[in-house]
Amino acid sequence: MVGADFYRLFLGFFIGFLLINQANAQNNNEISSAYTKLNLDECLLLYADDIVAEWACPGYKGYPLYVAEGDLRFFVSYGFFALDEKAASQTLPAFNYINDIIEWRLKKINGDFMPFATILRWKTESGEYGEVKSEILVVTKLEQNNTCHIAYINAKMVPNANELAREIADNKAENFNCETDEIYKIAEK
Repeated sequence: MVGADFYRLFLGFFIGFLLINQANAQNNNEISSAYTKLNLDECLLLYADDIVAEWACPGYKGYPLYVAEGDLRFFVSYGFFALDEKAASQTLPAFNYINDIIEWRLKKINGDFMPFATILRWKTESGEYGEVKSEILVVTKLEQNNTCHIAYINAKMVPNANELAREIADNKAENFNCETDEIYKIAEK
């Protein structure tokens, strides 16, 4: 009889363990968004001269951001080693500036939402009196030693550009290799 009771107890424990692990796996696949405001006036100015300016800014739950502007182009990188990441040297070719809202894509890991990608709108200028030429959603992967732009989506030409940016972040960021993979460029008419 002891063997049967032990078997039932073990079976109950095993089924409970499977259900808890399945619930944890579902929690770990939960993806959400959070939005933060990027106000350079509230960031720490690291350096400035007539050509270049650099800032350290807080992001989602204090996640560090590095923002730089030089030659009328912006650069944005993330993480504690943001200057060492590829994103710190990536920008758009045209004169540009960044929007003040960052969308953070978050994945639930061990009960906490952790950022794995961002979506930031960059506006490019045509050079004629600051006229906006296009708006590009830049999707950036966040991973130490592998933080970089993974997609450029022309928000003026692509229907549902924000949803597409989220889909790319959610489905491509995890396996994207900043050293070898090509940036997705989407500019449908």
